[in-house]
Order: sequence, then structure tokens, then C-alpha cells
Amino acid sequence: MDINTGLIALAAALAVGLTGIGSAIAEKNIGSSAVGAIAEKEELFGKALILTVIPETIVIFGLAIGLILLFVVLPGL
Repeated sequence: MDINTGLIALAAALAVGLTGIGSAIAEKNIGSSAVGAIAEKEELFGKALILTVIPETIVIFGLAIGLILLFVVLPGL
């Protein structure tokens, strides 16, 4: 095990971790606004649900990058 293996593992961890943190911050702001909008007009539930789920795709992209780093780049070294 050399330094390159550790750095690739660290990059994979950062890809998943930082996208998770960024998504959580966005989810917090969107979720609180969505609850306020639904409290005023109940017919906005569908739009609020869609807007609340959108930041979760960022975590899926981060997970995909992390898996590519671990299973494609790392064995290639």
C-alpha cells in the first residue's frame, strides 16, 4: 500500500462526504421554505416535494464518483 492508494481513498471519501454536506445544507433551506409554502397553500405539496428531492441527486453523483475512484482508478494503479 503506497501513498497513491491512500490519496485515492481520501478523494473518494471527500467526494461522498462533501456532496452529502452540501446536499444537507440545501435540503435544510428548501425544506423549511417548502413547509411554509404548504402551510399557506396545500396545493403546492407536489412542487415542494419535487424541489425537496432535487438536492439528493447531488449525493448520487458524489457516490458515483467515489465508486469510480475505488473500483476503476484504484485497481488500475
